[in-house]
Amino acid sequence: MPVELQVIRASEFVCFDADEHLDFEASQKVLQGLVTAYHKRGLGRAMLDLRDLPILPRPHFSAEQMAALAGTFLEAGFSKHQRLAILYSHDVHGGIRNFTMFSRLRGLQVQAFQKFEDAMHWLWEQEKQPELMHGAHVPITKPEGKKRQGQSANRISHAPARSPRPGRRMKGNV
Repeated sequence: MPVELQVIRASEFVCFDADEHLDFEASQKVLQGLVTAYHKRGLGRAMLDLRDLPILPRPHFSAEQMAALAGTFLEAGFSKHQRLAILYSHDVHGGIRNFTMFSRLRGLQVQAFQKFEDAMHWLWEQEKQPELMHGAHVPITKPEGKKRQGQSANRISHAPARSPRPGRRMKGNV
């Protein structure tokens, strides 16, 4: 079975400025271009490979920036029917976990993995669709009201029947 998968490596979208500091705006713009190209190709699965990211003393991006990167996928046309696997080797500052959470909060199917094989398996497993329960056809008919003195059969009383509370009598009952 042929496999079509868009793999986005960190080196393809993580950008640095002239002073070797991370450039969030440039990184987000490049990532959006990559995701847009992925969407145009009509692929239903992608992998974000972050295994080559170095461990820095501070997080690569803030939580707000991670939320914005997750939003980039939606802005580029990524939908809840597509799957994104994140492949990583370490998550010291919780950035991968935050990105996954922000993506899921936006309704996307995102899962993080440390093993390539686990990520590939998840990308191609079938989504479990709930089975529809089919019951028997039940016709709906109008109930016929009982005739009271002075009422015709076409007129139905809509007043609910009263039942006495335990220990109480209704008027007329002795």
